Amino acid sequence: MELTSYLNGQWQAGQGTGAALINPTTGDTLATASAEGLDLAGALRYGRETGGPALRAMSFAARGEMLKGISKAIHAHRDALIELATANGGNTRGDAKFDIDGCTGTLMAYAALGAELGDSRGHLLEGDPINLGRSARVQGQHVRVPRRGVAVHINAFNFPAWGLGEKAACAWLAGVPVVCKPAPGTALVAHRIAEIIVESGLVPDGAFTFICGDAHDLLDHVEWTDVVAFTGGSVTAAKIRAHGHLIAAGSPLNVEADSLNAAVLGAEAEDNTYDAFIRDVHKEMTQKAGQKCTAVRRILVPADRLDEVIEDLGDRLSRTVVGDPALEQVHMGPLSSPLQQQRAQEGVAALLSECEVAWRGEGALEGVADPSKGAFIQPHLLKCADPTQASVVHELEVFGPVATVMPYDGTAEGAAALVRKGAGGLVHSIYADDRAFLGALILSISDAAGRLYVVDTKTADKGIGSGAVLPTLNHGGPGRAGAGTELGGVRGLDFYTQRCAVQGNGPLMARLLG
Repeated sequence: MELTSYLNGQWQAGQGTGAALINPTTGDTLATASAEGLDLAGALRYGRETGGPALRAMSFAARGEMLKGISKAIHAHRDALIELATANGGNTRGDAKFDIDGCTGTLMAYAALGAELGDSRGHLLEGDPINLGRSARVQGQHVRVPRRGVAVHINAFNFPAWGLGEKAACAWLAGVPVVCKPAPGTALVAHRIAEIIVESGLVPDGAFTFICGDAHDLLDHVEWTDVVAFTGGSVTAAKIRAHGHLIAAGSPLNVEADSLNAAVLGAEAEDNTYDAFIRDVHKEMTQKAGQKCTAVRRILVPADRLDEVIEDLGDRLSRTVVGDPALEQVHMGPLSSPLQQQRAQEGVAALLSECEVAWRGEGALEGVADPSKGAFIQPHLLKCADPTQASVVHELEVFGPVATVMPYDGTAEGAAALVRKGAGGLVHSIYADDRAFLGALILSISDAAGRLYVVDTKTADKGIGSGAVLPTLNHGGPGRAGAGTELGGVRGLDFYTQRCAVQGNGPLMARLLG
């Protein structure tokens, strides 16, 4: 199968062999994708000139109805998309649902927000009018208006559905056309979703462009009215940040990169809280085979509970069945590709320079006749005896079912110092019942994460885990995590709109701006 791209209102094939999409369980090639030779400059121009005006002519409520329809259309193909995610991404059924339902759920959440924003088409008021003198006649009003360019979305390999949906939901609701460029290696799911979007007829002509294959010269054609949102590794993020044309054009860039997320167990955690800690950390290590930007990488435990945590986590990991993700009894499939497998293995070797193996899966792979053809890696729980002197464990994210448990002195200050050694993360989680500890730790690490997930005994059985990205809350983080921000309800529209302060006749502005 040769995957095509959707540009200028039609499906087009690229030149050359392109990237191979494989089944990471068997090693078989499923499809190829190439964008070589496509007129990417023309595609961006078509989006600006055709898609932009069409979207801006729609009210927020109408755009919300569009998102609602797209969500329903994708959901109608859920089972087929799950099969593609298993074949091309190595996802179990549960992992595939996590990705696909995250896509449709986010689209539906922003559809509801569109209904709330109502019939306005061009702008959002931000705050109340500000008197600029002694008289209320002269005032200032901040407004946010949609950018008159396109939103270039460069998405990661691990969430081909959710990554597409969450970015597109915010851009479309803001009134900005989308140019979606998925990671080629796992693009089968994204490509099918793109087909569903086009087939639905819900998106105006030019408001959706889909580039399947390598990006080639895509960023060379971005203009100052456009925005670029990237999710992926820090090495690629650094190259995009340094792209000469982007710098010269002054195009806004949003980055979500690496994240050494920490889970902290408080010294006074009660039984319910402790059980939630073990359950959640296990889930974050093994869901999507640990290929989540929100996965727990560092496990901070009071020194006197270190052996207990290793034993209990090891027990849960020992009951995790690894193998062919198409089998119902399998809990964890392979990594997405041999390249990701190689990188994970190299990462574990690097961590072992200052850690030791606390527990490692060594069982046979369920339903896999030839493990050498798959991209499998067993769960690894490592132990770092002296995390205050370690460096690699706070700097290297192994993108797989790998986490490191480390002791701390049981104080909020001690935990905060280790959390902050990760130099910024997407989400850190805290499991504790001592209020003084919780208050001190929250205030000490809030600037080191985009989100904090806090669990005590009263919420231990009610939480959904730190790894679930909610459309109503901020997603993104400082420092190593890329210093970007996505979602967060209406805040998700900020990146796709321009803030402008309008000064003048207050009553007149009220009539003109609403």
